[in-house]
Amino acid sequence: MQQWLTLPAAILVLCVVVLLFSIGPYRPVEPLPPDIVDMHCHIAGIGAGNSGCFISPELRKSWRFRIYLRSFAVSESALEKEGDNLLADRVAKLLAQSKLVKKAVVLALDGVVDHDGVLDRNRTEVYVPNEFVAEATARHGNLLFGASVNPYRKDALERLERVKAQGAVLVKWIPSVMEIDPADPRLKAFYLKLVELDLPLLTHAGEERSFSSASDSFCDPDRLRLPLSLGVTVIAAHIGSTGKYQGERSSDRLARLMREYPNLYSDISSLTQINKHGYLKEALTRPEFKGRLLYGSDFPLINTPLVSPWYYAFRLSPKQLLTISRTKNPWDADVLLKHNLGTSADIFSRWRTATSLREQTARIE
Repeated sequence: MQQWLTLPAAILVLCVVVLLFSIGPYRPVEPLPPDIVDMHCHIAGIGAGNSGCFISPELRKSWRFRIYLRSFAVSESALEKEGDNLLADRVAKLLAQSKLVKKAVVLALDGVVDHDGVLDRNRTEVYVPNEFVAEATARHGNLLFGASVNPYRKDALERLERVKAQGAVLVKWIPSVMEIDPADPRLKAFYLKLVELDLPLLTHAGEERSFSSASDSFCDPDRLRLPLSLGVTVIAAHIGSTGKYQGERSSDRLARLMREYPNLYSDISSLTQINKHGYLKEALTRPEFKGRLLYGSDFPLINTPLVSPWYYAFRLSPKQLLTISRTKNPWDADVLLKHNLGTSADIFSRWRTATSLREQTARIE
């Protein structure tokens, strides 16, 4: 009996069970395209090495911060000694080892601003300045600059001009933690500047649980009607995923908008996390999302126990399970998992047409 309980025997039994009860991928599996670009990659810092980054004292004391450090395989003492650039260097090195993903858009994150249009550190949990990310992406050819500008800054339009000149390929918001109301009519000039500069808006949609507090009402997909009506290319992250607004699922509200606005897209970042089980299936099979999805990883969360092929054991073959679980590179494991679950080739290559990266196609290839 003890021999039967050995690990190889347990794996063998599990493989037999998977073979007997496997229900297969959500969609037919297609060949992977070359030159995949990750449109959703995070980075942060503690301010070491004069990076300008900061994380609030409360968040640094929480379990979230410890998981974040572990996902980068760094310690707080190492950051204090070598500086926050260590994180960007780690991302670039790890990405360079990927066999499937060629580049990643690394995202800055602006903070909350006060009534004078100036950064309010006391109300900001995480701040990743554009300068830090712009410098990191300039150093590493496989990293692309995802800027972040709070539209309530007094010099918001000038900041957009500046990040565009620095090579930004999009602007990132998390409205619920940046305290931005996307439906605020005062933001019209900001949206028109995004259109003028051909900068897509990648914005979180649905509930936000990576921070200790969030005003989730600002992430209601329906609040994106204003920028969409003005012609902004909007990428509502995570298909809206979790949360309800006025009794309606966030992803249902996003799907309705997809039918109304051809300039609305979404991404599949975070959708294989255990806390979002079922959302990748919705993204891949719901007709409203067809032709509107981009590949994103939500790194570094793919490098945590939130993501594992074993959560999808009955959707994958034993060979796929073992191959993905043995894949060390987090980007390769993420692509293989999503690919074998039925993510279509066009999703992995839509960066060519859905964002301002289309201007840089030759450089990326």
